[in-house]
Amino acid sequence: MSEKTIKFQVTRQDDPNSSSYVEEFEVPYRPNMNVISALMEFRRNPVTTKGETTTPIAWDMNCLEEVCGACSMVINGKPRQSCTALVDQLEQPIRLEPMKTFPVVRDLMVDRSRMFDSLKKVKAWIPIDGTYDLGPGPRMAETKRQWAYELSKCMTCGVCLEACPNVNSKSEFIGPAPLSQVRLFNAHPTGEMNKAERLETIMGDGGLANCGNSQNCVQACPKGIPLTTSIADLNRQTTLQSFKNFFGGQ
Repeated sequence: MSEKTIKFQVTRQDDPNSSSYVEEFEVPYRPNMNVISALMEFRRNPVTTKGETTTPIAWDMNCLEEVCGACSMVINGKPRQSCTALVDQLEQPIRLEPMKTFPVVRDLMVDRSRMFDSLKKVKAWIPIDGTYDLGPGPRMAETKRQWAYELSKCMTCGVCLEACPNVNSKSEFIGPAPLSQVRLFNAHPTGEMNKAERLETIMGDGGLANCGNSQNCVQACPKGIPLTTSIADLNRQTTLQSFKNFFGGQ
């Protein structure tokens, strides 16, 4: 009896300026095997199904437990994490492609700087310098803490930006993840000090107005973050902020 194998079609690209091409690989089947395990086998023995030796496949990974967000790629046409993509649940041949929203560095590895730059733009952090002890700080109401915790699960994987039709090379839209982080840090008792600044940032170019409300993001998010709820809430917040600006308030 022949050994069962899993077949893969991998879209490859040697460098950012070269054309992409597809190579086929296969790996012996193992129960509960994920896509990352297969990629590790291809790296260890980079030979195609034609028996041709090729270069090892490049991709990003780190935690291997859907926490870091590094291993995002398009698997069978769907952006997702390759560490939690089990081959038993995927139709063969399994097609692996890099996310198209971000520039390709090599093979399945992409440059997600666009997303990180957007997080800087909206100041997605708590502005504490840490030079001296500020004490325990203000407490959040439990009801607010519960929904804010859901937003904090974002691992900047980029899947929501890949799924969003409004995030592309012709648009400056910062995307769902940075917008949701605006809501998260505006809800924080200390982060609220910069609330108006964050809101005014997303009221400008590339902000909320560029959202087409396709709702692909919330369906694609591997952490189930209520991204569209955040966007709806930010629409309300920016409306109030525009009134404050008009009447000279803060």
